Amino acid sequence: MLCTICARGGSKGVPNKNARVVAGKPLLAHTVEQAIESGLFDAIAFSSDSETYLDLAARAGATVLIHRPAELATDVAGKLPVIRHCVSEAETSLGFRADVVIDLDCTSPLRLPSDIRACAELLRMSGAGNVVTAAPARRSPYFNLLERLPDGRIDLAKRPEVPILRRQDAPACFDMNASIYAWTRDALFSRDGLFHPDTQLYVMAEERSIDIDSELDFEIVSLLLERRAAES
Repeated sequence: MLCTICARGGSKGVPNKNARVVAGKPLLAHTVEQAIESGLFDAIAFSSDSETYLDLAARAGATVLIHRPAELATDVAGKLPVIRHCVSEAETSLGFRADVVIDLDCTSPLRLPSDIRACAELLRMSGAGNVVTAAPARRSPYFNLLERLPDGRIDLAKRPEVPILRRQDAPACFDMNASIYAWTRDALFSRDGLFHPDTQLYVMAEERSIDIDSELDFEIVSLLLERRAAES
């Protein structure tokens, strides 16, 4: 089993966020350490275009450092090509072919090692090609998530045939939390996109599902990580 952790150095929303110290260590170190603590992986490959990030990842315990090429470090570079590049380079370096690849995002560091293990087990038991993680959605497209239509009108993002009067009666919806992505290697390299007929969902609690996209997110995650560190 191979863990990939991919962190681009050019974040604009929260500059240099993966190197910022949270609960006594760089943000990216929390994810590397969770991968180690899960006890699952034969290797942990860290991919970045930032030498600073690569150095911090090595100090945290990453076992393979992958220098990401410039064409995969732009604002428009897709996630799958980055992960595939990381896997291919890591396999060449390690001299083995992975059966399972689990990607962890540094910007969603509230996961627990038990969440990583649970995703790996769901992938194995279901026979699926991939597993994604999400939290129960705070807004429902059937009830209180709005969309501005091309003609300027405001309406529900997904209007049901029969009006729903209580959010609890709406179909279950989920917010992807960018925390854990698990694939069989064959599925990772043969399929495009995340969603396929056999894709499985692992649901995580909201308090472990915040993905850092803003300074406010960073402050909330910092508070929760610091509280967790104090409690442990």
